[in-house]
Amino acid sequence: MSLADIPLTTLDGQPTSLADYRDRAVLIVNVASKCGLTPQYGALEQLAQDYAGRGLTVLGVPCNQFMGQEPGTPEEIATFCSTTYGVTFPLLAKTDVNGDDRHPLYAELTKTADADGAAGDVQWNFEKFLLAPGGAVANRFRPTTVPDAPEVIAAIEAVLPA
Repeated sequence: MSLADIPLTTLDGQPTSLADYRDRAVLIVNVASKCGLTPQYGALEQLAQDYAGRGLTVLGVPCNQFMGQEPGTPEEIATFCSTTYGVTFPLLAKTDVNGDDRHPLYAELTKTADADGAAGDVQWNFEKFLLAPGGAVANRFRPTTVPDAPEVIAAIEAVLPA
C-alpha cells in the first residue's frame, strides 16, 4: 500500500487520503495547541501561503500523545488554529503517531530517517515529514527544527518545480 492509499479523515470527519495531494509536495506535521512549540503554527501557515502557488500543501495532524497537549475537540482545535494563528491549511482528525494505535500513515512515515540517520518514533509535537510530488518521503525534520529553518526551506525548494 502506498501512502496515497491510506485512508485518512479530516478534522471535520470527512474521508480523504494523500491521493488528493498526489501532484503536490506535502509537509505533514503532528500538531498540538498547548505545547511550547505551538507557535510553529505561525511559520507553518506562512509556508502554506508562500508556497501554495508552487505546489506545497501543509497538512496538520493533531495529536494528544505528548503530555496531553492536544486535548480539544475537533471544533476547539479548528477554532484555536484559525483564531490564534490564522491557519488555513488542512487539518486531519486527531491521530496517534506512536504506539500500538499508531495510524497506518505514521507507521509508514516513521520508517524514514532524519538527517542524522535515525528513524523510528515521532519524538514530540511538530515533527515534520516532507513528501515530494508523487508521494515519496523526501525528508524528515525533528520537532525543534522550525518550519522556516534554512534546511526545511531548501528541502521544500528541492522538491518543487522552479
